[in-house]
Amino acid sequence: MIFGRMRVADAAGAILAHTLKAGQRTLKKGRALADDDIAELTAAGIEMIVAARLEPGDLGEDEAAARIAEACRGAAIRATRAATGRVNLVAEAAGVLAVDAVRLDRLNRVDEALTVATLPPYAMVEAGDMLATIKIIPFAAPEAAVADAAAIAAEGGALLSLHPFAARPVGLVMTRLPGMKESILDGTEAVTRARIEALGATLLPARRVGHTEEEVAAALAALAAEGARVLLVSGASAVVDRRDVCPAGIVAAGGSLDHFGMPVDPGNLLCFGTLGDIPAVVLPGCARSPKLNGFDWVLQRLMADLPIGRPEIMAMGAGGLLKEIETRPLPRARAPDQGRERPHFREKPGRRIGALVLAAGRSSRMAPNNKLLITDAEGVPMVARVVEAVLASPARPVMVVTGHAEQAVQGALAGRNVRFVHNPAFAQGLSSSLRAGIDALGDEVDAVLVCLGDMPLVSAALLGRLIAAYDPEEGRAIVVPTVAGRQGNPVLWDRRFFAAMRAVTGDVGARHLVGENTEAVHEVAMEDDAALTDFDTPESLAAAPDLFGTR
Repeated sequence: MIFGRMRVADAAGAILAHTLKAGQRTLKKGRALADDDIAELTAAGIEMIVAARLEPGDLGEDEAAARIAEACRGAAIRATRAATGRVNLVAEAAGVLAVDAVRLDRLNRVDEALTVATLPPYAMVEAGDMLATIKIIPFAAPEAAVADAAAIAAEGGALLSLHPFAARPVGLVMTRLPGMKESILDGTEAVTRARIEALGATLLPARRVGHTEEEVAAALAALAAEGARVLLVSGASAVVDRRDVCPAGIVAAGGSLDHFGMPVDPGNLLCFGTLGDIPAVVLPGCARSPKLNGFDWVLQRLMADLPIGRPEIMAMGAGGLLKEIETRPLPRARAPDQGRERPHFREKPGRRIGALVLAAGRSSRMAPNNKLLITDAEGVPMVARVVEAVLASPARPVMVVTGHAEQAVQGALAGRNVRFVHNPAFAQGLSSSLRAGIDALGDEVDAVLVCLGDMPLVSAALLGRLIAAYDPEEGRAIVVPTVAGRQGNPVLWDRRFFAAMRAVTGDVGARHLVGENTEAVHEVAMEDDAALTDFDTPESLAAAPDLFGTR
């Protein structure tokens, strides 16, 4: 690949390395320059640019990323569309991710232009979680290097494999000692049930028995006869030896104890064995708590039909320090609320993206009607249709800014999971509502989608694409939908622009900030014109008879 300064006159087909403003147009980095772009640059008096030009044997960044991604992904993993040299791999089901770390290291050593980053091996994921990202560093990569990387990724099977959780019945034996409160066993059963059900499995009626190996053995045998495919034992006292009561109960039932202990803390005192072909696990005492511990790692692999035994348990030491102490706090899931929570699902460190729905205007162009309250052909008010789309997206919280007809707008949204903030200065225009909404969100969010209450054609899918594109670390801090090159709404803003948005005055939004911060803007092309379509006049309503019926 050729890279460097070149004359604009010679740059047709070259890839622009840095965003440039040419007259009224902004040409973004990564753009392949066409003849009209060259003309715009020349007219603007720009004679030299920094650009890249592909040579024979090069692959463009998007094609290179797509080829490697396809070779990396296994079943139940989908690849996103390539953009700016990046493809993400996303889970299509809940399960456990297996990564061949040795092959991954080999792939990443092929060429500095090619990178693949994944979640840690054996991470538990939910449907929709990002598993890996393939990024081509420059604008192109050597085709031979891409071929080598793809061959490594596919060597002996896909580099990444997702193992979905398989629903199955689980048996639980709990032992008691004299004087032991039943509430302790109740709590253990509730936490265990929450863990099991979070993985799509079911807990058979638990057995509560005396703390003897004979009673443990009988209960295990009974649960196996009832169809349990995983057996768990929670002892009244901690296991101190592989010959202690609970592991001895597995052996007495005709099973074997394969391993005692694990290099994970909390979770050190876990015992693993089998009863016939049924895995049997003696739980460490920390499993009475919903906090993440070594038992979770074992259970996740069991439910995903991944190999688990002595070698796999002994290999868990790297990353196995899970214990919370005052000087090393880690995020932990909350205790279950009557079994409804999913206490051991990995907490997502993702950015907090909220949404503002601006619904404070006087609707003067639609007088005497309030456009936000006009119903569509299904009888749903316009503002409610907008809010339903936002609620179907990942954005939270959803804040509705009211002003004119406050009570009526709140009534139209009754029962929906939104918060309201009233803008008493709504007569001052759109900027006052924007300011009220941002002030109400405060420090709750890292970014905000600003949605207009008169754009009911905007879908949750459109909003989801804007959210997925947001990445301020890669320069995508303002995300704007476009239709045939025209910028539309809603716009997603990183919080670093909140101060500037608060400073806007008059009956305008923050659109001018898009032009002033072109390096931070990322445009997402849309296939339909929903991002350009609002309904704020009688004529606009009449132009959509299928949506609003005859009026």
